[in-house]
Amino acid sequence: MSLTKEVIEQKLKEKFSGENFIFNEYRDELTISFDKKNVVPICKFLKEEVELQFKLCEDVTAIDWARRKNRFTVVYHIYSLKHNFRLSLKADVDESDLSIDSVSSVWKTANWEEREVYDMYGIKFNNHPDLRRMYMPEEFEYYPLRKDFPLMGIPGSNPLPKK
Repeated sequence: MSLTKEVIEQKLKEKFSGENFIFNEYRDELTISFDKKNVVPICKFLKEEVELQFKLCEDVTAIDWARRKNRFTVVYHIYSLKHNFRLSLKADVDESDLSIDSVSSVWKTANWEEREVYDMYGIKFNNHPDLRRMYMPEEFEYYPLRKDFPLMGIPGSNPLPKK
């Protein structure tokens, strides 16, 4: 059986009938947007469903839209080795509640990727096993990939180590 957008759409709508999925296909790549509250069950289903088998999480990243109501979007790039099919998942995160559940229980590779998103954007991943900064010092109060962070940084905010 060949995996298609229609098969994925049908399976998700059957399993999560109450979810308002948005399916977008652009240049033969499928992106599915949904509410962040269901991120773990949806990801778990996409991984474990026999006809889908998205067993690899290639990347977790975020988008800062700066002026949109839901300022941030967390993006997951997942892959089905069995079907040679790549899929992007998107969930909006509002600035007033800058958190989303961790999918590191579904894909172990998401652990470090979520830490990077936390470090660079300040989005917290609930139930993450080790959520701490990767690049910036723990006491650093800014998030360098946000649109409101100055291009040249903030003078004196992160001093160089002493020799």
